Amino acid sequence: MPSFVRHALFIVLLAAVAAAPAGAGVFNPETFALDNGMEVVVVPNHRAPVVVHMVWYRTGAADEPAGKSGVAHFLEHLMFKGTPTVPDGEFSAIVSRNGGNQNAFTGHDYTAYYQKVAEDRLGLVMELEADRMVNLVLTDDVVLSERKVILEERRSRTDNDPSSLFSEQLDAARYLAHPYRIPVIGWAHEIASLTTDDVLAFYRRHYAPDNAILVVAGDVTMAELRPLAERTYGAVPAAGVEPRRRPQEPPHLAARRVEFKDPRVQQPEWQRTHLAPSYVAGASEHAYALQVLAEMFGGSSTSQLYRSLVIEQKLAASAGTWYSPSDLDQGVFGFWASPSQGVSMADVEAAMDAEIGRLLADGVDGAEVERVKTRLVREAVYARESLSAAARIFGTALSTGYTVADVEAWPERISAVTVDQVNAAARAVLVPETSVTGLLLPADGE
Repeated sequence: MPSFVRHALFIVLLAAVAAAPAGAGVFNPETFALDNGMEVVVVPNHRAPVVVHMVWYRTGAADEPAGKSGVAHFLEHLMFKGTPTVPDGEFSAIVSRNGGNQNAFTGHDYTAYYQKVAEDRLGLVMELEADRMVNLVLTDDVVLSERKVILEERRSRTDNDPSSLFSEQLDAARYLAHPYRIPVIGWAHEIASLTTDDVLAFYRRHYAPDNAILVVAGDVTMAELRPLAERTYGAVPAAGVEPRRRPQEPPHLAARRVEFKDPRVQQPEWQRTHLAPSYVAGASEHAYALQVLAEMFGGSSTSQLYRSLVIEQKLAASAGTWYSPSDLDQGVFGFWASPSQGVSMADVEAAMDAEIGRLLADGVDGAEVERVKTRLVREAVYARESLSAAARIFGTALSTGYTVADVEAWPERISAVTVDQVNAAARAVLVPETSVTGLLLPADGE
């Protein structure tokens, strides 16, 4: 599976897990805010005496200072290094001793920390997380040692993987000004120059309750959570965090093309991406129609694109589409294919162009649109029972300008999409000037 598809899987999960019969509540969460500005979402689910506890910060790789790429991800690592009351390494050890598990992740728009524990350990992990929100202790010895770990992570996960390097090059070509062009892990030469002062400055600027969201899903009620939140996070003072200010993307006037060759490539890949509106940015009225289009045109082995390129013409070993609607700024609508053995990349690209051309010229089939909408709304009802999915969906939404009400309204909005809206969205987004076409090739070119 191409790396960009792996990266998009959570977007699919967000759309799918939010599915429920039209008119019904999805998760029926409860919400409140602490006096210091921290937003709180409670998603009760009493099937087991377990909770997922997540703290999301409205900051990520796209909020880094120029020349300091990777500092958001670097800080995520360093958040486990200790405070005056919880020494280095003890955070993870305490969670483990209490039967829980924990981790963290960084994206372009957010950074999140989570623990899964028994419900009677919820207060403990809230105390630990509130402590490191404001009391992190870092020294040069700790920071410089961890910097080596980050550089090794980049070497192993990116530099040693041609598909990951290819994705980086496509991202860099896709954006002229916006920081989404910069990899979350950072460029190696900039990681190598990050200092303790750089990390602490980012921490002090962005990590505060008025820039954070608490999401707790599981065996807990609002009445139980509110006093715990007030006692732990409520004791942390607001910092007056400034709103995000990012460079915005200028109009794109020319299609771009990237060919990346590497002797380690075993399976060539073809991609084409277009800048696309998200739920909250650009022509956002197209977002739900684009979700239907992505699922219908190339979202499964029964889709039009897969049937044509893989089954009927036998030109590709795999093919599909993806769409990222939950970015804070503009998202991406993309196509991909891997050629079958002995098939040239040129033949795959020509076939893909023909399919896209037919889509734009003839429009979509009304009956197929209805089937896809029904499938989107029905197929993930059971997945709604996942505590982690619920916490991630609300954290992602509230970190990127979406709201609790928007998540709850998702099924109705998908159900309301019309054929005309799908066609209008396709013709508005799939224009050559916003495209980047990428070829991942072995060293000999085919």
